[in-house]
Amino acid sequence: MARILIVDDSPSQLLGIKRIVEKLGHEALTAEDGAAGVDMARREKPDLILMDVVMPNLNGFQATRTINKDTETAHIPVVLVTTKDQDTDRVWGLRQGAKAYVTKPVKEDELSATLGQLLPA
Repeated sequence: MARILIVDDSPSQLLGIKRIVEKLGHEALTAEDGAAGVDMARREKPDLILMDVVMPNLNGFQATRTINKDTETAHIPVVLVTTKDQDTDRVWGLRQGAKAYVTKPVKEDELSATLGQLLPA
């Protein structure tokens, strides 16, 4: 079982993703914007982060870049989970340090496969 931090400003998205994560047998932590997500990543050191992109305070691209530049959190894989489905968004997200990119609405099988690739067995 992994500890997964879900960062999303939409309560309904947060709940939906949390349900999938828990159904897959993982512990879910949550944060409601990018700044809170960065703080929680530093404090809790989750095994993986699922990060929305469009959020107030600090967007997901900025938060991912911050997490990847911090020596305390750089080892934590970040998966961007977003409605932004353009190739340029995907390329930009991966350039910020994201390890994967999943578009919403989140499909359980796609999220499961992504977690399987990024979490230690």
